[in-house]
Amino acid sequence: MHKTRKTISSVLLVIASLVWLFPIYIILTNSFKSREEMYANAIALPKHFSLSYYLDAMQRMDFLNAFKNSLILTVVSVGLLIILCTMAAWMLARSKGKLSAIIYAVLILTMLIPFQTLMMPLMQEMNSITKLTDGILTMKDTLGGLIFMYLGFGAGMGIFLCYGFVIGSIPKSLEEAATIDGCNTWQLFWHIVFPTMKPVIITLTILDVIWIWNDYLLPSLTLKTASNMTIPIGTQMFFGQYTIEWNLAMAALMLTIIPVIIFYLCAQKYIVKGVAAGAVKG
Repeated sequence: MHKTRKTISSVLLVIASLVWLFPIYIILTNSFKSREEMYANAIALPKHFSLSYYLDAMQRMDFLNAFKNSLILTVVSVGLLIILCTMAAWMLARSKGKLSAIIYAVLILTMLIPFQTLMMPLMQEMNSITKLTDGILTMKDTLGGLIFMYLGFGAGMGIFLCYGFVIGSIPKSLEEAATIDGCNTWQLFWHIVFPTMKPVIITLTILDVIWIWNDYLLPSLTLKTASNMTIPIGTQMFFGQYTIEWNLAMAALMLTIIPVIIFYLCAQKYIVKGVAAGAVKG
């Protein structure tokens, strides 16, 4: 009976996995087809495998420049989020005052607000900052301004995960022992707390990389110059008002998701451990 249940569970898991991966199969196979062949049968394998559509898509969307912008945006944003969220979460977890509790509660509440309700006020505030600084701080159509916005939108989830990890997995006695041995606050964080937070840091890195790399809405509102475009923004040129170049769009989408898939496969073993340690406790 147990073996039968295990077999049924395995079969259902395989079926669910195939259903989940089917859209990836559609994108991959159609990225090698001409428009005529794709319209004839979107599910069948391509008759001839050629990278010509990938090369055309890369040229049309200026892939190398878009890749550079996406890489800078993702690496800098995620790096700053990791540093700032771990610091803030540790201080909030170790400070037992009403102010710390209020700050933590406000940060958590920001996770409940849909981004769509903030789009217009956000753009107005970014324009106000540019005017107040007389153009010194240009928040729109710059990677720096977009990074600043990502720090604000990513702080809530990052501090939530790190706060729970500090409460549940880092004993105060460890910090007290390091303090007795002569560590100041800065040394205590970088040499004791930060290395101990490795599981939740890797989890936060995975989630933020997938979010920022694939994000379309916020960059589409902020970036207008072609030289600042990210990869998700570059793919929109294949979706015209009257025609859609589906084969080139599929090739562009594959170019977009391949780096994230590679990154996720390299770090996936940490995500369950990190989420369990950071989000459940505390």
